[in-house]
Amino acid sequence: MDSANSNLHASDNDSSARGRLIALRLALLRVHKTLLEMERRTYEREHGYVNAGELFRLVVDHAQFAWLHNISEFVVRIDESLAAKEPITPEYTSVAFSLARKMFVPTESGDVFQKKYFDAIQQDPAVVIEHAELARLFNNEPSDSPGT
Repeated sequence: MDSANSNLHASDNDSSARGRLIALRLALLRVHKTLLEMERRTYEREHGYVNAGELFRLVVDHAQFAWLHNISEFVVRIDESLAAKEPITPEYTSVAFSLARKMFVPTESGDVFQKKYFDAIQQDPAVVIEHAELARLFNNEPSDSPGT
């Protein structure tokens, strides 16, 4: 019976950690879409309208969109974890949140992504809204240490 209870508890942990990871994934996708639309509008002002196929090519190959690859790669890693046979542990989800928190610090003195993200927040009210949603999600998630 203890083994059944521990399996049930492990399943609950996986379910809770999985749900939190899915919430992070969805928030990252919303931020990515908003940033992508902002970059698309910027690109189109200079180069004219681009259709979905052209946009896909630009997102993959054009330097203006390269900074968004960090988000895409983060989401892909989450997707791979969610699709794996191993359970999602609370520790894994905490690490994912910690990495996302560090990544989404808008600052003029950070890495390339953080600087671009800072600029995007200054330029586009839709990015501000998505950043606020991401911050709300981060605030509801316990941080990995008292200093973060």
